[in-house]
Amino acid sequence: MTSFAQNAIAILKLLPRATLILMLLAAPVLAVPTMRADAGSTIEAPALKKKGLGLVLLVSLQRA
Repeated sequence: MTSFAQNAIAILKLLPRATLILMLLAAPVLAVPTMRADAGSTIEAPALKKKGLGLVLLVSLQRA
């Protein structure tokens, strides 16, 4: 075989492995924009009602 044919065979043997590695490395990078575009993926807790006891408790503890 010629050196060109040997080089071509070596490249063709490495091509599937290189493709797999590139896909594994690129998958998280490509998944980030799709997750940010979906606004429904964030779950938030309901806002708590403020009762105003913090200031009263703070003033009463300072006087004691």
